[in-house]
Parts: sequence; structure tokens; C-alpha cells
Amino acid sequence: MKSATPKVLHEICGRSLVGHVLAAARELDPQNLVVVVGHAREQVTAHLAEIDPATRTAVQAEQNGTGHAVRMGLEELGGAVEGTVVVVCGDTPLLAADTLKQLAETHAADGNAVTVLTAEVPDATGYGRIVRDGATGAVTAIVEHKDATDAQRAIREINSGVFAFDGQLLADALKKVRTDNSQGEEYLTDVLGILREAGRRVGASVAGDHREIAGINNRVQLAEARRILNDRLLTAAMLGGVTVVDPASTWVDVTVTFERDAVVLPNTLLTGSTHVGEGAEVGPNSRLKDTQVGAGARVDSTVSDSALIGADASVGPFAYLRPGTRLGAKGKIGTYVETKNASIGEGTKVPHLSYVGDATIGEYTNIGAASVFVNYDGQDKHHTTVGSHCRTGSDNMFVAPVTVGDGAYTAAGSVITKDVPPGSLAVARGQQRNIEGWVARKRPGSAAAKAAEAASRRGEREE
Repeated sequence: MKSATPKVLHEICGRSLVGHVLAAARELDPQNLVVVVGHAREQVTAHLAEIDPATRTAVQAEQNGTGHAVRMGLEELGGAVEGTVVVVCGDTPLLAADTLKQLAETHAADGNAVTVLTAEVPDATGYGRIVRDGATGAVTAIVEHKDATDAQRAIREINSGVFAFDGQLLADALKKVRTDNSQGEEYLTDVLGILREAGRRVGASVAGDHREIAGINNRVQLAEARRILNDRLLTAAMLGGVTVVDPASTWVDVTVTFERDAVVLPNTLLTGSTHVGEGAEVGPNSRLKDTQVGAGARVDSTVSDSALIGADASVGPFAYLRPGTRLGAKGKIGTYVETKNASIGEGTKVPHLSYVGDATIGEYTNIGAASVFVNYDGQDKHHTTVGSHCRTGSDNMFVAPVTVGDGAYTAAGSVITKDVPPGSLAVARGQQRNIEGWVARKRPGSAAAKAAEAASRRGEREE
């Protein structure tokens, strides 16, 4: 990956690679879930504790092969275990839970000692080939590409590296795995031959989509997997009643949810716990993280982080909703408006060119254009409260802490530093003073002076 981040911690669609694998494995409802960690184990272990605290870890201090890794995992559980042991790879984020369930069910139904998950691929170059018994269909060998005959290289069924084992037989076989190979490592695939030689059945379960077993080894493969998973998520959403106008330019996390008749317009990114309500429309050109969009709301060309947008509300275009924003039903946050830690009541409008931070605004209030809630004194943040049914003028500064009572008005251009009683009009600006002839005296010969002189002559003629 050429990265400071361990490979399995790279993310696609809102989860790390190992996070996707854990989510699929959890669908099997396992008695124990063990992750074998080696390289950068401190980072990986900390991540596992965050996303799945019930997961156990086993340390593979030296990377001595896949068989050695599984042996370390079993030792974490005290050695041999009863029942089925499913082994998966930590860098296969497209592996579906249903495929793992099918593997476990096939393993149990066929009475296999080991069942390997396989896939039919268009091009098997470089992969281990699955060789089967022509009569029984049992797996007789996994032959690496470099060791395969021409006939074996024609086989398109490959080994995924995912297995279901009988726990007791696996533990016994691992003790017999040798290291007399070119890498000097313990190969898990050697267990299949050991069990077969002992007269045990080795079977296979074929994945429905060969892309599920793809491992991630570089950023190109990471991007390819992200595209595939994103397409899966959008397909599921569309089949559930969501309109996605342009899936090619729409990106979602696995944790994003929708209600029916939601509409997602082009160039939209939805991440985290974002939820789009029934009949709501998001986009185009929007990025929403951990944002709740109420039924019937409209969100256009907006960046939103940890906000709540009420039913039938309107946001944007070109709005920025920062954490703590709460917009009530039928409310409006308009063009070039930024909000943060602000509760904006039902039907209230902040139409344009304003900043609302650390504030509570009541119902059906209108905030005038170019208003700023001055919440920071250089050291501490302070709160502003504006009541219901207020009308604040354009170019107002609300210097917190300050309260504007219900039904109050403020005049355009005012700097509000004192509380405004309910029903009052607050005027906080200097009296206008016109200094006649200033331009002619201070800017003689300028374009402004010539324009003023011409206007004066026109006025004299009209008189």
C-alpha cells in the first residue's frame, strides 16, 4: 500500500478492510471471533477494540505463514476447539455474509473435514487451482500456478484462502504441517493434503461472485473494491425504493440508510450514520456526514456534519452545517449560510449570507441577510437566543451573550449588545450624517467628482 497506515486499516465505504470482514463474520454468530495480528499490531488491536470490542486477538510475532497464523489463533482459544472453525482473510472487504453462511452450511451438510471457498474466475493466472475428483466432486488438491500442468492451468476454479474446518481435525493437522518449502513457512493449504491422506473428505463451496474473494494489495485494487461495494449499496437502495439519478457519481457508506422515495442527485457523498427520510431530496453536489434528513426535506449543494434537518425543511445551495445544527420542520438555511451548534425552530428562515453559531432561534423567525452571531470573545464561546416570530434586519451583529425576545424586531445595520424585550424594535447604529461637497474638496478631478458635478448640474436644470 506504500502507506503509514496498516493495509487492513485502509477504508472503503465507511469501514476498514478488516471491519468489513468482521461484519461478515459476525453474521455467522460465532462463539468466538479471533483476529490474528502481526505487523503494526498495536494500531490494529486499538482499531479492533473500537469497532468490535468482543473480538479477541492472537499475536503472530513472526510471520511464518498462513498455517502458523491459524495455529496462533487456535492457541488463543486454548488449542483444539469443538465445532466448525471458519478462516477468512483480513483484506477481503467484498466477502459477503451470505457466502460465509453458505460455506458453513455446505461444510456441515457434506460432512467435510475441510471445505474451501472457491470461485470461477475469467482469468486464473497466478492463482491456486482447485483440482477435483471427477466422480465425487471432492477436492483432491490445490495446485499453485507455477506448479500446475497445462491441463491444470486451464482450470478456472481457484482457491480463495477462505476455509471451514472441523476444529479438532484442524488442530491435529496443523501439528503435522512442515516448513520444507521455498519460503520456509507453514502453509494452511498443506492441511488439506494431510486430511485427505488421512481419509478425510475435502469439499468446496463455490462463491456466486468471484469478485467477493478479491484481496487488496495496492491502492488500485482498493479503488476497484470501493467501486464494486458502492455499486452493491446503491443497487440495494434503489431496489428498496430510492431514486439514485447517477450511481456513477454517488457514493455512500455501508452505514447510510434511506426511506422509500428518497432521491439522491448527482455528485453526492453520504457517509457515517446519515439517514435520508421518505421523499427527501439530497444533492446535487452535496456531502453529508452523520446527518439526519427529515421526510420531504431538500438539501442542495451543501456540506453537513452531524446535523439534523427537519421534515420539509430546505437547505442550500452552498450552505455549511457544522456539528450541533438542528433545523426544525419547514425551516430554511439558505445560500452561503454557515451554522454551528445552533437550534433553529420550526418554520424559521436564515435565507442568506449569515453565520449562526452557538444559538437558539425560536419558531417562524426570519434572520436578515448578512447577519452574524458573534459568539467568540477570543477565549470563550457565548450563546445567543432569538425568540419566536422575530424579524431581524439585514447586516445585524448579535454579540453574545444576548437575548432577543419573542416578536421583537431589530433594525438593519444594528449591533445588538443588549437584550431586546419581547415586541420591541432595537436600533443600534449611529445616526447618518451627510457631508456635502466632500468629494469635490477631497477628490477633485476624480471620476466621482465629475459624476457628482454632472448630477448637480442636472438637478439645477430640472429645478
